[in-house]
Amino acid sequence: MPRSSNSQHSSARLSFRLLTAAVGATALVATGGAAHAAPARTTTIAGTLPRWLPSGTAARLALRSAPVDTPQSVRVYLAPRGGLSALQAAVAGVSTPGSPTYGHYLDGAQYAASFGPTEAAATTVSNYLASAGLHVDSVEASRRYVAATGTRQQLQRAFGVTLASFTHDGADVVAPTTAASLPTDVAADVMTISGLDTSVQRMTSQRIAETGGTTAADTTANRTAAAASAAGVAQPVVAPPAASVVGRPCSQFYGGLQAKYQADYKTPLPAFHGQTPSYALCGYTAPQLFNGLGGDTGTSGGGVTVGVVDAYNSSTIVADTNTYSSAYGWPTLARNQYSTWSAGKFTDQEACDASGWTGEQTLDVQAVHAMRPAARIRYYAASNCAGGLIDALAAVVDENRADVVTNSWGGLETDTGADDVFAYEQIFLQGALQGQTFLFSSGDNGDEIASTGTKQVDYPTSDPYVTSVGGTSTGLGNGVRNVVAETGWGTGVYALNDKGTDWVDGGFLYGAGGGYSTLFPRPAWQAGTVPNTAPTGRAVPDISSVADPQTGMLVGQTQTFPDGVRYGEYRIGGTSLASPLAAGAIAEAVQRKGKRAGLANPALYSIARGAYTDVQASTVKGVVRANYVNGLDPSGGTSYTVRTWGRDSTLGLAKGWDPVTGLGRPGATFARTLASTLGK
Repeated sequence: MPRSSNSQHSSARLSFRLLTAAVGATALVATGGAAHAAPARTTTIAGTLPRWLPSGTAARLALRSAPVDTPQSVRVYLAPRGGLSALQAAVAGVSTPGSPTYGHYLDGAQYAASFGPTEAAATTVSNYLASAGLHVDSVEASRRYVAATGTRQQLQRAFGVTLASFTHDGADVVAPTTAASLPTDVAADVMTISGLDTSVQRMTSQRIAETGGTTAADTTANRTAAAASAAGVAQPVVAPPAASVVGRPCSQFYGGLQAKYQADYKTPLPAFHGQTPSYALCGYTAPQLFNGLGGDTGTSGGGVTVGVVDAYNSSTIVADTNTYSSAYGWPTLARNQYSTWSAGKFTDQEACDASGWTGEQTLDVQAVHAMRPAARIRYYAASNCAGGLIDALAAVVDENRADVVTNSWGGLETDTGADDVFAYEQIFLQGALQGQTFLFSSGDNGDEIASTGTKQVDYPTSDPYVTSVGGTSTGLGNGVRNVVAETGWGTGVYALNDKGTDWVDGGFLYGAGGGYSTLFPRPAWQAGTVPNTAPTGRAVPDISSVADPQTGMLVGQTQTFPDGVRYGEYRIGGTSLASPLAAGAIAEAVQRKGKRAGLANPALYSIARGAYTDVQASTVKGVVRANYVNGLDPSGGTSYTVRTWGRDSTLGLAKGWDPVTGLGRPGATFARTLASTLGK
């Protein structure tokens, strides 16, 4: 369903309104190479022509005929009851402070009765697909889509397309050369169709542990698990990732240990202008984050459920979290405080780096538990890092147990098709009407130019129905709310040359994602806050929290060491850290008010700006980071680099909203201020 993760093609503006059915048209149907006129009364289904096709020529994309007898599966997404515009209007009403329906959320049954696709629509679509020769595999439990399988020849007849083979982003894929169409009476019940384009976008987690990438141990573990899954073994154990250890020396709190020698060597580092930096943090512990970002024992999350959505599942997550918590005097998970929804079978493990995702899960769960130690945590284990994540999100809204949901993953916006948008947004819209708040990390590659060659934002974080979370570099001292240094997260790197005589500027390394969407127009709630001189797309991010790995979190996880599998601790950062931390701040507001926040963005932009720390440039220029060359201990040597602050690609800080930190980091009065707004 989602698209290839490496596309660099430019994207045309796409309003969600374009997902409604277009005006009727005549289509061509390919059958074994011959084209025949489709039924006269047909309607084009918007969002079914791959976005990457118009930007290339057939010659460049290596167009070939697709084998017509090969089976292929599709999902036909059904229109919401009453129409999309009515659903969007209802969401705007419950989400906008001052609206008569603000905070008047629906339960699952009320949503299904008012907006869920009808049984009649599912029957109409199913009957049509069967009449076209396709096998109807299932109707999704909430009737979001009808899943079907047929040969490519049957799919061409059913949807009025020609399916062709392409080489796209280095992969062989099959895709339609025109938008799909359906008989007009059937099309009235259809929003979009996915699966005609077989390219796959594998979402990546937005974490940075800098363990050297996927190791041989990771690869072997993922291949073993993949083989077990292919053999039909349900829920194979995802092997622990290769071990990582924080290099020493490092600081226990910000500024705690100065790098008097490694920062100097032979030539003073120009960027520091004589300033002696400290060593990077060893990693903030749970108590440090709770106290430093403003927790109090009265609002530790009791009665609130925070959802965490990732791919796969660590079998040691509860034991690891309790071992970690005990080590730092933090409350362990109480009985029934942590629970799991699982897809039933894991797939695509080697391509997705399943063992790496367990590190993401560890970070997300332990960061939520750090911020709100009494909150219930409901973990949703997707079957893979592609379409499985959509199914896991669907479970979030169908269960309707989670009040706030953190998601630390995403993909490039240029890889996101209109069918992808509807698959995600139907879930976000339902969640908003039920009062559920979805947060997504903004990404770790700044404006994405360095990684893709195209300035862009990520998706789903750019979706206007989620809260996008950017990142900061935050130095916490001892005590409560003792922020001694802070700026927007954007890291440059200097390394010592081979002779040890001078520092070499390595340029931009990583930083908080941000910028302006080319899929979505500027939402009304950003008007007057995002500068009028900025591009007109939805602006990313909305808020921010700690993300810089040099001021990252210390987590505890069972890992694969050379001498065996055992528990160990390591530092990790990225906007993967920022999202669960921000979720904790919103969860505090939910606890204070005793009411869900829903789509929080209109409220976030309406509350007093004093509720946020308006992150600005810092006099601190950066830190010195020590890394063990072998990743485990100093026996193989220790390398030193200087990691500078405030260098986020082309993105910069500004007074008020900016594309690195959004409105800012939730401050001392954030939860109380937001809580006072909820439900008015």
